[in-house]
Formats: sequence, structure tokens, C-alpha cells
Amino acid sequence: MNDWIIPDWPAPGNVKALFTTRNGGVSRGTNGTYATLNLGAHVNDNLADVECNRTLLRRYLPGEPRWLKQVHGTLPIWIDQTATVNPEGDAVLSRTQGAVCAVMVADCLPVFLCDAAGTTVGIVHAGWRGLAGGIIERSIAAMAVDHNKLMAWLGPAIGPDYFEVGADVYEAFVQQNAQAAQAFVPKNSSHEKKWLADIFLLARQRLTSIGITEIYGGGICTFSDPELFFSYRRDGETGRMAALIWLE
Repeated sequence: MNDWIIPDWPAPGNVKALFTTRNGGVSRGTNGTYATLNLGAHVNDNLADVECNRTLLRRYLPGEPRWLKQVHGTLPIWIDQTATVNPEGDAVLSRTQGAVCAVMVADCLPVFLCDAAGTTVGIVHAGWRGLAGGIIERSIAAMAVDHNKLMAWLGPAIGPDYFEVGADVYEAFVQQNAQAAQAFVPKNSSHEKKWLADIFLLARQRLTSIGITEIYGGGICTFSDPELFFSYRRDGETGRMAALIWLE
């Protein structure tokens, strides 16, 4: 049985979503680097193992996910309106039944989105660069749905006790919105100013600022649970998990 995570949110019945963990696949790598359900084909894992893992995942989906080339940018892609095999972007949107939106993560925050009527879904890959650049705002604008009818679920990501950042990250957020300072805790460093950042709170602030009030999830830390999650910050060389959403 898979130990995948199903979002706990009041989404319509035809909205299906899941977040894979590192377990249930065939990958290994040196000292279990990619063990076992690595879904990333760009992380030096054996490609035959990655394809096998994707085949295992495919059994639970209505169609093959269109895997993005993620670049930590701010571009949302309508996956049901592009013929590109691996489109470049960091958010996926759909209004078509059976079209699977997917992003890969290993500490970055996946933000699941849907409307109350179950007509539009999306998922955002929110690293700090994309988050500061407005990936959430751009994705929701592209959905063209009344914000009062949208809801979000924040998936697993690096937790606020482990997400150490420098002045560039702090300033990128606080210069845009002074309230973002609430998401940063100063950390003593002998060389330069460091902070511990709460990416969940930063995402909540962004969602709230554009009128999204139904916000669920947040708080599941990838860094602190090596048995369940890949973590780039923790391990450096590691696999990728998938966050997926679709209309049934």
C-alpha cells in the first residue's frame, strides 16, 4: 500500500489530487540516494528506473502526466492547450477531464488549486524565487475564476526550522511587503546575516493578499523526515516527488 499523501481540503468530488513520497518504487542509487520512487529524470538516476517508477504511478492516474521542465520561474502552463512534450514552466493548469497536472519537488512548496465548482484545477511549483516573483498570483490570474470560489492546499515542503536563507531572500520578500518579515526568524551567523524562512507562511500571505481565504494544509516538513521524503537541502543529490491534480 502506498504511503502517498491525499490533500485534506473540501475540494469537489471530481477533483482528485495526491502527493507521492519517496517510497514504493525501484530506484536505488549510491547509498539509496534515489530510493525508491524517484520520479525525476534530471537528477542522474538510472533512466530505466525512473521510467519504471513513472509507470507504477501511472496506474493510479487517468492519463500520463505532462512533466514540465521546471526553471524556478513564474510561467503557468495550460497543460490541455499545449502540444509541447516537456513545456517549460512552474505551474500547470487544466479545465479538461483526465488531464493530469504535475510538478516535481524536493523541498519546494507545491500549491494545489481548484475552484468550488470543480471546473478548473492547477498546481504551482513554488520555490522562493517563483514565490517572490509572483508565480501564485500569475497562476490564479490565468485561471480566471472568482477568487471567492477558489481554494488552495499547501503540500509538503521544507519546514521553517530548516529553511536557512540569506539577505537576498529576505529582501526579495520584505521589499515587496513589509508583513513578509513575519515569516523570517534571524539566525546567528559568524559570517553573514541569515534567517530561517517559513515558506508556508509566505505562500499564505500571497494567497491572502489576492483574496483567497480558503487555504488548507501547510506544515508537513520534507527536510525533517528522511524516511518519507526526498530533500535537496538535506541530501544534495536526491530524487524528486510529484504533486498531481486532475479533474475526474
